[in-house]
Amino acid sequence: MNYHNGTKCVQAGWEPKNGEPRVLPIYQSTTFKYDSSEAMGKLFDLEEAGYFYTRLQNPTNDAVAAKIAALEGGVAAILTSSGQAATFYSIMNICKAGDHVVSSSAIYGGSFNLISHTMADMGIRCTFVDPDCDETELEAAFLPETRCVFGETIANPAMSVLDIEKFAKAAHSHGVPLIIDNTFATPVNCRPFEWGADIVIHSTTKYMDGHATSVGGAIVDSGNFDWQAHSERFPGLTTPDETYHGSIFTELFGKAAYIGKVTTTLMRDLGSVPSPHNSFLLNLGLETLHLRMQRHCANAKAAAEFLQAHPKVSWVKYCDLPEDSNFRKAQKYLPNGSCGVLAFGVAGGRQAAIQFMDSLKLAAVVTHVADIRTCVLHPASTTHRQMQDEELMAAGVSPDLIRLSVGIEDIEDIIADLSQALATV
Repeated sequence: MNYHNGTKCVQAGWEPKNGEPRVLPIYQSTTFKYDSSEAMGKLFDLEEAGYFYTRLQNPTNDAVAAKIAALEGGVAAILTSSGQAATFYSIMNICKAGDHVVSSSAIYGGSFNLISHTMADMGIRCTFVDPDCDETELEAAFLPETRCVFGETIANPAMSVLDIEKFAKAAHSHGVPLIIDNTFATPVNCRPFEWGADIVIHSTTKYMDGHATSVGGAIVDSGNFDWQAHSERFPGLTTPDETYHGSIFTELFGKAAYIGKVTTTLMRDLGSVPSPHNSFLLNLGLETLHLRMQRHCANAKAAAEFLQAHPKVSWVKYCDLPEDSNFRKAQKYLPNGSCGVLAFGVAGGRQAAIQFMDSLKLAAVVTHVADIRTCVLHPASTTHRQMQDEELMAAGVSPDLIRLSVGIEDIEDIIADLSQALATV
């Protein structure tokens, strides 16, 4: 049956057979036994499916990945040890030295540094574009060496909403896939594949886990991009891989070729695998994701409305507010709510922002976002600290920006905390 996402949050991924545990077990083992060398050899040659070493695959990890794939509407997924690893793998799977990426400039600071500096050192160039650029400006960013387009459904912490269809159209016109980081929206509030995206990634550390217990990431393949039709751009997927005796991933894995390659090459060689126990905790979070997102969104909108009306708040950025510049895009891509994160500025600038945050009692100042507890952060001096002023502004991060991640506590208590902290400014 084609269940709704709320049911998939609870039921997808693990389907116990007769007499098996109803709850997903933790397969806390690095290795798996076989009766013969020949049986194991077939696994190494990709002739048969199975488990032999958790760095590549593990039953607990795979069950949770299958749940996330079902939620996003993809054909296959893989878990990684962090959201950063998911971002890195998603690009490196189809890029090599000399290749080029087009990316929205409004992305998470860690992703910006990864793409603009670390991957540049590896020979992969990137052109950043304003997410609100027109089609002519977007087209001008492409080069013959472009291999993918990257963006975030809701930018962290700029809170801008990406026009997914516009970016997908541009990517496909140049024969490359669109990779979308859907961390803030989650598949509960947006499924980018339905708007033309080809690959979706997540920092599962955020809403999916929801309880600040487990760092992790996920990559999901839609199965829709035709790698073979653009074979000359993606030889790693469409030509023989000598490390697997000449296997061709598009022939071996079909529509799941992209994830098959991540698993058998990048995870094999780089090993950013999550522990089965962390995946078990992630699954517990996923089981209530659809319920928590409703509360996060309702609380965040109420907090945004309170801040918008407060005389000591100079501006508020939350796309569910009718006055927000991204409201129309949010209504298109996120009609059921966006997320629990908003950005705002305290009148008086950076020092006023610090005074405000230091005066909070319920909300905590932490380097985290998007879990059940309300928290705040000043990105310009923390997560985006390595960026220059012009890079900050391009990413939508002003020096006075405060990122408020609204939790699922009673909204009256959250607003009371915001109110008393603002009174000290």
